[in-house]
Amino acid sequence: MKHKQMLAPVERFFRDKVREFGASHKAVDYNSTDAQEIRFLQLMKLLAGPEPFSINDYGCGYGALAHFLLDRGHRFTYCGLDIAKEMTDAAARLVPEGAAWHFVNDPKELAPADYTVVSGTFNLKLGAERAAWEEFVLACLEGIARVSRKGFGFNMLTTYSDRELMRPDLYYGDPLFYFDYCERNFSKDVALLHDYGIYDFTVLVRLQAPEGQKPEQ
Repeated sequence: MKHKQMLAPVERFFRDKVREFGASHKAVDYNSTDAQEIRFLQLMKLLAGPEPFSINDYGCGYGALAHFLLDRGHRFTYCGLDIAKEMTDAAARLVPEGAAWHFVNDPKELAPADYTVVSGTFNLKLGAERAAWEEFVLACLEGIARVSRKGFGFNMLTTYSDRELMRPDLYYGDPLFYFDYCERNFSKDVALLHDYGIYDFTVLVRLQAPEGQKPEQ
């Protein structure tokens, strides 16, 4: 219940954004589509190869990731989760004919998929205390791991950001803490990416080794 209460202002924030800006990067509080796509490219390093896959998009906004994947020729089924129903309604209106995409508003409705990704969802904490928000993030990661067969990935703003530019309404995660947490709790096959030109980081957790590879002892 406490997480639901903490997320209520966040839901209102994005509900108002999509009402104002429609299905665009501004609705999900990104500065540009370029920054959005840079993050997607890091997350898609999870993919093991060209074969079809299923994917959960945790905090999907207007479904930009699905369109990103489609534009690059991937074959996939997709489920987008967002707490703001106005956002998923906007996303549903953009689904191409015949695409195996659907949207939900409750994490309990997510079915297991090959991959689950989280892009930008953990950044906006508004008035939540840092410790409470971190507890929420870790609870989300536990849930994400349960619905991911091959792996999952997430990004967030980094504590290595310039101090004078950091905002009190945003959450800046310690990349070393999250790398260590994922190594200790989910898999020994974890990557930390912090080298792609913007002030955030990506963690990729592989739950299965790529075909033909066996982890060494």
